[in-house]
Amino acid sequence: MNEAADTDAHGSAVLDREPRAASVVVRAYANPLPLGFFSFGIGMALLACLALGVITGSEQVRATGVLLAAFVCPLEILAAVVAFLVRDTGAASALGLFSTSWGALGVLYILSPDQQTSRTIGVYLCAFALMLVPLTAVAFLGKRLLGLVLSVSIARGAFAAAYQLGAPHALQTADAVTALLLVGLAVYSGTAFLIEDVRQRTKLPIMRHGDARGAIEDDLAAQQARLPREPGVRRQL
Repeated sequence: MNEAADTDAHGSAVLDREPRAASVVVRAYANPLPLGFFSFGIGMALLACLALGVITGSEQVRATGVLLAAFVCPLEILAAVVAFLVRDTGAASALGLFSTSWGALGVLYILSPDQQTSRTIGVYLCAFALMLVPLTAVAFLGKRLLGLVLSVSIARGAFAAAYQLGAPHALQTADAVTALLLVGLAVYSGTAFLIEDVRQRTKLPIMRHGDARGAIEDDLAAQQARLPREPGVRRQL
């Protein structure tokens, strides 16, 4: 609240306590989810080929690491940043976690291309899968397609973690199968969100409901009603 000094008829100072209006500018951004899903699918294809033994040898594994760190990771980071700018905290958090995960795994493949299993990676994958659980639960409250992708990602992370921690080779095969399933889901999801953004209507089922459906169908005034209380506008997080 701004207080401006003024004077009354006798020349005494008085305070103008009338609140001043604040303007909030909202920028229009493109939907980052197609980029996020398509780059995610490429990364999963590489991991599936590693798990299936299609990609073998130190040089090939190192090349895979370079692609994960230099191609997949930056695109996921870009998608995460735009998702934060459009105020989709759930999608931004998931994209942010996956983006740096691609970078970290890529660096490990570059530095240790001959390493088969690692307890450190196993613990990391367990923790990563655990952090996806609340994101998945929240995703199912609005965008069930995103929740499905995250659910399969949790299963894939659990399979990969178990193998890294000493489980039988069958768990690596399960890891590869779920990674391939994620490739298919990424292609579908990226295409569905891309068509929705280009055509301005949902063509392929995204399974939106609740507030997520309202974000597509409600008018602008209704959607921006909470804007003064959102992070970046209010004084504290």
